[in-house]
Amino acid sequence: MDYFEYHDGKLRCEETAADELAARYGTPLYVYSQQTFTDHFQRMRAAFAELNPLFCFSIKSCQNVHICRVLHSLGSGFDVVSGGELYRALRAGADPAKIVFAGVGKTDRELREAFEARIGLFNIESESELEVFVEMARARQAPVDAALRVNPDVDPRTHKYTTTGKKETKFGVDLEQAAGIFRRHADCRPVRLRGIHLHIGSPVHELEPYRTSIERGVELLEQLRRDGFEVDTIDVGGGYGAHYRGGDAPTAADYAGVIVPLLRGRGLRVILEPGRSIAANAGIILTRVLHVKQSGRKRFVIVDAAMTELLRPALYGAYHFVWPVVAGECVPPTRVPEQPFDGLVECDVVGPVCESSDFLAQARPLPTLRRGDLLAVFGAGAYAMTMASQYNSRLRAAEVLVHGAATRLIRRRETYADLLAPEELESGCPVPFRPPPAADERGGGRT
Repeated sequence: MDYFEYHDGKLRCEETAADELAARYGTPLYVYSQQTFTDHFQRMRAAFAELNPLFCFSIKSCQNVHICRVLHSLGSGFDVVSGGELYRALRAGADPAKIVFAGVGKTDRELREAFEARIGLFNIESESELEVFVEMARARQAPVDAALRVNPDVDPRTHKYTTTGKKETKFGVDLEQAAGIFRRHADCRPVRLRGIHLHIGSPVHELEPYRTSIERGVELLEQLRRDGFEVDTIDVGGGYGAHYRGGDAPTAADYAGVIVPLLRGRGLRVILEPGRSIAANAGIILTRVLHVKQSGRKRFVIVDAAMTELLRPALYGAYHFVWPVVAGECVPPTRVPEQPFDGLVECDVVGPVCESSDFLAQARPLPTLRRGDLLAVFGAGAYAMTMASQYNSRLRAAEVLVHGAATRLIRRRETYADLLAPEELESGCPVPFRPPPAADERGGGRT
């Protein structure tokens, strides 16, 4: 599953002790395993090898440019949804022909930047966007390739906030409208409307929604071909699950077992957009215990990581396994709340942010914890740092990439100066700070 394992009661990332990383780089700290990224990508590539697909790693899941470079070196392209993500992909050395650009609200500036970069494919999300896209492409007099994002109206049975393939979502166009859009824009030169894009949600732990989605997508493509359209591309999106609770997600081979037979021999260029399935289990967050307190029937473990480092529990009610880095005899055999140890105490693991929703884990049986103990939050390689914030003026944490016994700082911890840097005056001088007047200057006496 990953390269975070306990040895002699202590957690290691590959060949490196997690507590040593915390001592060196401080906490909270994102720690990534390069070998896990590599293994997950290679398994995905092997599973789908028959289709020879273009893999476009979803930068929204894990955006650090150093990690993107690792994936680029393995042959990955990139799925981007903003100008910033496009910039990251290009800085990572990506081949522009291996970049696909999705997103319901691409700005004119972002489209211009993508045109100039000569990216491989634009995924168009509405007829309105297509009209703007065609106008801009004609002004540039340069041919560009596009696919129409289609909602197959499939329920992926995941969280409502991450369901994207039903009619009620803001993404794409309804399946029934797609053929009409192709017909109305049949002569939209220099845009080549080459195929369709499907993305039903994330994480999707069931295989049947993929089967239904792709069957409906293939049926649409066959209809378009019968109508004389030259369509040769299907982007089947991503959403493949990760192991947050152990073996809870299908394997790459399981997904391929459903998807490959549906696309075999159809003469289609296939694009896949894996994100969390590559990245989630490749990262953890290290966090120190600040305080332990009892409040009514609740026991709280207050740590120095928060919803500002990992928003998923507050946003989605998502589960992340949490366990001490130095576990002694309590080395967990699985990553689920119930562990076969005596003396565990049910706790809520919470952060310092001034919100009641600021928790990393709730009602978890944990060993006795004290101030200064180090905890690991697992499955934090995807949608963790990418969703981090400076709420409460908290400094965003550092990121470290581990490869065997070697460690590399790939993002430094922010400073107070970083907090104010965008707020400085044009002269480069910070906003002047004037301390409040003393009590006697306000007309009162000192006490």
